[in-house]
Amino acid sequence: MIRLAVAGTAHPHVDYVLSELAHQPDVELVAISEPDPLAAARYADGLGVPVHASHEELPDVDVVAVCGEYGARADAVVAALQRGAHVLADKPLCTTLADLDRITAAARSADRTVSVMFEKRGYPVTIAARRLVADGVLGDLALVASTGPHKLNYASRPDWFFDRARYGGILGDLAVHDIDLVLALSGASAGTVAGRAGNLSLPDHPGFSDNGAVLLGAGAVTATIEAHWMWPAASAYHGHYRMRLTGTAGTAELDWARGTLDVVTHDRDVWSPALGRPVRPAEEFLTALVEGRRPEVGTAESLAATRIALLAQLSADSGGEPQSW
Repeated sequence: MIRLAVAGTAHPHVDYVLSELAHQPDVELVAISEPDPLAAARYADGLGVPVHASHEELPDVDVVAVCGEYGARADAVVAALQRGAHVLADKPLCTTLADLDRITAAARSADRTVSVMFEKRGYPVTIAARRLVADGVLGDLALVASTGPHKLNYASRPDWFFDRARYGGILGDLAVHDIDLVLALSGASAGTVAGRAGNLSLPDHPGFSDNGAVLLGAGAVTATIEAHWMWPAASAYHGHYRMRLTGTAGTAELDWARGTLDVVTHDRDVWSPALGRPVRPAEEFLTALVEGRRPEVGTAESLAATRIALLAQLSADSGGEPQSW
């Protein structure tokens, strides 16, 4: 039996982990930690496990799921690794490059896996699009263009969300998903990244950015990634997430909100490949751990996407200066 603890419940993505337990009979939740009494109260009843005020009070376990306040995640990740646990983390893994260096060193020393829940990898349209690229249907991939709009839902956001030191930045938070996919699609191991960020709708929160964009060079692939917190409140979608892949032989349009994938190539007009079932955000990692194999998103993938996103944020903070990775 794999023993799992949750360090932090400040973000609703913790439900990705808790809901997965019903599908994982070999994984047992044994404890939760959350310093905010109000956030902890949401999970104190019904789960039947102790709820601690600090991650330092958690028992020794096999896996720690880190889903707390963004700026506090690095400490929880490093502590878990130092105690010999694998880490399953919500994004962002951390908010500074210095914290990422600490996590990198701790993961190497502990010989444990750090996996970020990049849930877009598990969407059926993503799985099908990656298969198209791998099979050469689009030819050589040249361009990726993605958009990541989100509703702000201002009234429900906690104070820490608008505090730069506690939240980090928009590119580290939102753009990291698509950065991860660009790396997975391109297979690139080096390149450059530049970022921009701004705030047009929240003048009372000058340290917060409500919009941002990334220009990412990943090997031969050039990607543009847009992210913002200005998606209209009346929309049926929390965000109309989309991505376009352009290759030498064809183009694929991924519409994650509507669950569609449209493909056109030089020898075939628009068509839609068959889609399979989704992979739940915490499913692949926990299943891999139970089966004793390496998860698809391992330490290398988690650290690489996080580093590039943080470099993009650094670029945005320094006037858009490109950064090498």
